[in-house]
Amino acid sequence: MSRVQLALNVTDLEEAITFYTALFGTEPAKVQPGYANFAIADPPLKLVLFGGSSDGVSINHLGVEVDSSADVIAAVARLGGEGLETTVEEKTTCCYAVQDKVWVSGPDAEKWEVYTVLADASDLEPDTGLDTAGCCSTSVIAPVTTQCC
Repeated sequence: MSRVQLALNVTDLEEAITFYTALFGTEPAKVQPGYANFAIADPPLKLVLFGGSSDGVSINHLGVEVDSSADVIAAVARLGGEGLETTVEEKTTCCYAVQDKVWVSGPDAEKWEVYTVLADASDLEPDTGLDTAGCCSTSVIAPVTTQCC
């Protein structure tokens, strides 16, 4: 089953969890410090919340969750075949999960990911010692052209 992902920056995580629980009639699937996600069945949606944002930008990124790494590889091939620049990440820790993913930028620089979750992780992102803005921050994603298959 594929579903669209909407990742939002929110100023008050607890308030946002309360609101989206009421809006979609379901509890979050995962809550961690500064992070929550909902796996909503109807409509099929993965809603991700990043708490503590004060920059006034509510959309963090968009995505499509797919069933398997094979689906991610197929997306890489399809997107590359359309001439889109992609960034591929394999077995990366992000959002308290280990994931395979491919990133593309939309016409207005909005970041989209096609991803699959391989396993749960205990951290939002790996501790690399680098000063980055976070695993799902659009500022750390630099598009590159990749080839697959």
